Amino acid sequence: MNFFSKKAPFYSLLRLFLLVSIVMRVVLLFHPITQSHFSFLDFLKIFFFGFCSDALVFVVASGFLWLYLLTLSNRKFDKPKGYLILGFWLALLIYVASGKSILSEYGGSLPEIGLAFVGLKTVLFTLLLFLSQYRKKIRLALYAFTLFLFVLLIIQNAISEFFFWNEFGVRYNFIAVDYLVYTNEVIGNIMESYPVIPLFSGVGILAFLATYYVVKQSKGYLEKLPDTKTHLVSGGLYLALFGVSLFTIPRLAKLENSDNVFTNELQANGLYKFYGAFMNSELDFKKFYQTLPDQEALALMQQQIENLEPGVFRNVASDSTELKKNVVLITIESFSADFMQHYGNTQNITPFLDELSEKSMFFTNLYAVGNRTVRGLESVTLCLPPSPGESVVKRKDNKNKFSTGSIFNSKGYTVNYLYGGDAYFDNMQDFFGGNGYGIIDKKDFTPEEITFSNIWGVCDEDMAKKAIATMNQEAKSGKPFFNHWMTVSNHRPFTYPEGKIDIDSHSKSREGGVKYTDYALRQFFKMAEKQPWFNNTVFVIVADHCASSSGKTELPLNKYRIPAMVYAPGFIQPQKVTKLVSQIDLMPTVLGLLHFKYPSKFIGQDVFAPNYKERALIATYQDLGLIKNNRLTIISPKQKVKQFDLKLQPVEGVAPEFQLNYEEVPVQKVDEKLVKETIAYYQLTTDILHNKQYQKK
Repeated sequence: MNFFSKKAPFYSLLRLFLLVSIVMRVVLLFHPITQSHFSFLDFLKIFFFGFCSDALVFVVASGFLWLYLLTLSNRKFDKPKGYLILGFWLALLIYVASGKSILSEYGGSLPEIGLAFVGLKTVLFTLLLFLSQYRKKIRLALYAFTLFLFVLLIIQNAISEFFFWNEFGVRYNFIAVDYLVYTNEVIGNIMESYPVIPLFSGVGILAFLATYYVVKQSKGYLEKLPDTKTHLVSGGLYLALFGVSLFTIPRLAKLENSDNVFTNELQANGLYKFYGAFMNSELDFKKFYQTLPDQEALALMQQQIENLEPGVFRNVASDSTELKKNVVLITIESFSADFMQHYGNTQNITPFLDELSEKSMFFTNLYAVGNRTVRGLESVTLCLPPSPGESVVKRKDNKNKFSTGSIFNSKGYTVNYLYGGDAYFDNMQDFFGGNGYGIIDKKDFTPEEITFSNIWGVCDEDMAKKAIATMNQEAKSGKPFFNHWMTVSNHRPFTYPEGKIDIDSHSKSREGGVKYTDYALRQFFKMAEKQPWFNNTVFVIVADHCASSSGKTELPLNKYRIPAMVYAPGFIQPQKVTKLVSQIDLMPTVLGLLHFKYPSKFIGQDVFAPNYKERALIATYQDLGLIKNNRLTIISPKQKVKQFDLKLQPVEGVAPEFQLNYEEVPVQKVDEKLVKETIAYYQLTTDILHNKQYQKK
């Protein structure tokens, strides 16, 4: 029972956490932004249910504390056990430092972090093992430092919640999750917006004083460390309490059902709200963005999309016979337009795609909707604008949608999604499997089919061979096929088979990843040209998103421009399509080239239709943009609107249709018509998803 005694840090930290939570509720209750009246029942819910929720959340969050205390023991330093444990840490340190560990395979800063952690653990264990006379002092210092980290997290979280409330008037939501994704931008914003040194100094001093109190109250725990039996009893009780907490916390959250939004937000626990935002991945459009009356939004969209009916229904017609050609859609990981020679690149890292673009219908002015793979997959599969929060791919309600695959299925096609990694990643298995696609991923490879793989999966060349084998098998059925292949090699750690390209595979460079993927695509098309189905196949090649999304503005245009091409010798005439195009328009355009007739829910359009109006939609998780009439309009949470004139910054030697760089100049007078049109696109998208109007027919 030592874990729960008054001398245990669990007890002291629990009291601190509850005290900080109560103080924070009072502060938020009287915050100027909390403009509301509360009844006695409201106060009761805020403080009673809030207190219960806080206590249970702490139980779950203290799992790491329990694991730390579980490792505190003197017996592990006894001979020979201590030497065996030290040997384990030394072996692990050598493995991580070798440069051939799983951490090194992934790349980035992970190997350095792993090496620092294992190295520190090894050094500390060595000191505790051999300096037994100083063991108590060393352990007390480590104990105090560990508790300082817990205390700092408690206080820092409270301060973060205050500033979040100060900005948005709510507890954590998906914007907070977004802040974790855009760490550099958020830190930069904090540095510019707040007195950082006084603020962090104050937090540090407060955390130090609170830690001193907690350590003083609980250091007696170290005087008599629990034996194995006590660990088992305390651990069993903790696990039981942990289970009760997991069961109860979501049920307490359901009691946040007041008509008063502030009551619900004050009653809630911020950490659990953050977890819920991370899992549910949605941001309430009508709560955080400027909106229009539903009928006005629909009327504006009817001006953009011909024959649009409520629920985005319309019939796509054709005066020609449908062409049941095979279609292969290849989405390339992190493939920016500026990797290609046409857009000014001089590194010769895309020689094959540079050649192929001259033989294809090349969309020179096409923009990705987002900056994550799931956004690219969503755009070419569902062909609708991004909605605030996470992509539909990663949401719970992501199945049985109206999609590119559902149209091909209705036309009698075999429909598959091909991915060289594990399709469980990024929820792809759930999304594509739940929308009528067969899944072919790394699990379907035999050992003989894998010549090279890394943390993300098999190399693109291996996947190319698997794709050819899959299509050969599909062709035998006599049915046309639609295959969507997502590449993986142009992704950190940028490793690939040696000797394939002229960039060393050990360099782990982005340029190497790009060039190897380009090489693998060349091999794919060499093999495809020899197959009997090749002449009856349309190949669509497009990036999922750019390699980088950071810039001086919320939505830097050059970080969203991606190449796209449609290649079908003898069917598609080589040409450059210079119209402004969104990624959501690509597959409706391909369906138009095949003269498909279908009832459509797509907001994406055939860019060759006579009524097509040029525009592109680009977004982050919260900033939603519309490019139109040489202007960028951005709507953001807190009902913010920004608008920029796009001033071309030409690069010498690059053709006009391939110019990428624009200065985004804030406008003197906002074009309200464009603002309303931007709102309409995104409001309609979120409404049809929320109202389940985007299910397949």
